[in-house]
Amino acid sequence: FSAVLSAEVLQALLELQQRLAAATAQAPGTGRTVRLQDVCYAPLSPDSPAAADCCVNSVTQYFQNNGSRLAMVATQTSGKVTGTVDWRDHLIYCANSPLSFQDITALELSCMAEYGGP
Repeated sequence: FSAVLSAEVLQALLELQQRLAAATAQAPGTGRTVRLQDVCYAPLSPDSPAAADCCVNSVTQYFQNNGSRLAMVATQTSGKVTGTVDWRDHLIYCANSPLSFQDITALELSCMAEYGGP
């Protein structure tokens, strides 16, 4: 992986997404406050979505937009070789198996997005 795709870049992206998801705006002429969940596509919760239900396509969705999951590291043994697995291993797995509910690494993370879709 190059510096373009690093843990620091993914963490910064996640923080930016969280700030954008929390942003509000005033609808002109109505005085109504509009939030992301008021205008987003929420396929699994269309009637009254929360911001987490919105379909936001991002690489951080492989970690369910969760910084703790992004930072996880686990020890894994394969045969006689023991090493560590981290976000890179999970990302590679999910890029190849995006519909997986649990990866095959010791992290055992889902590839499904926070909103429940792939």
